[in-house]
Amino acid sequence: MPKVIFLPNEEFCPEGMVVDAQPGDNLLEIAHNAGVEIHSACDGSCACTTCHVVIREGYDSLNETSEQEEDMLDKAWGLEMESRLSCQSIIGEEDVVVDIPKYNLNQVNEVAH
Repeated sequence: MPKVIFLPNEEFCPEGMVVDAQPGDNLLEIAHNAGVEIHSACDGSCACTTCHVVIREGYDSLNETSEQEEDMLDKAWGLEMESRLSCQSIIGEEDVVVDIPKYNLNQVNEVAH
């Protein structure tokens, strides 16, 4: 069973967190179910960049990025080679280490999921 390791983030996960996942699980849903309230202004429809994360380990075990996701990522603050939209990231067989950027381009904060 793969694990999703959220690195410490002052706003979303101050202590960091390790969560069990199943292959095929959606990274944003895993985060929200664990209480890691990553922003998702578009409700996970790949129409914004508020759920942008950087995959520090396990990037290649995730599903391939779509052209739509790549287009959206071009607009993300702090884009890196291992950047993904968590709403579009599907867990594979390996552990994944997730770094939530300190900033995003969200114009509003949503209520907790």
